[in-house]
Amino acid sequence: MPLVVGAKAPDFTLKTKTADGLKDVRLSDNFGKKQTVLLFFPLAYTGTCTQEMCDISNGLSGYTGLGAEVYGISVDSPFAQEAWAKSSKITVPLLSDLNKTVTKAYDVVFPNLAGVGDTSARAAFVIGRDGVIKYAEQTPTPKDLPNFNAVKAALAK
Repeated sequence: MPLVVGAKAPDFTLKTKTADGLKDVRLSDNFGKKQTVLLFFPLAYTGTCTQEMCDISNGLSGYTGLGAEVYGISVDSPFAQEAWAKSSKITVPLLSDLNKTVTKAYDVVFPNLAGVGDTSARAAFVIGRDGVIKYAEQTPTPKDLPNFNAVKAALAK
């Protein structure tokens, strides 16, 4: 079960790949400034994950307009994420949780996906400016997408 609404969001620092090289992204840097949407997804280059990140990229202004920073998080390396983002035109910042520390902290591990090993489950969290979880959802299967209307409603509150 993922962390629940009202819980303090576990802070983290993860790597993202930018044109300038690897960069650290720390969740708590947003505290007091903006809301944060965390979108955990199983693996780059897979159908549902590509659909989700492309749809979010195409509608990113709908989230930034609500004062939110959006991050996609997977257990892929930042280099694989960067190549996938380029080939699929994904503009959402992708964070690498290669060691699964954040996936475990948010309790969204999907065990042995397709027999290849543990990955992140598909999950969505909205974290308020105060660092408290305002919305939490883990989908029933990796093929199901989060309820993005509910995510936006939580951001709008």
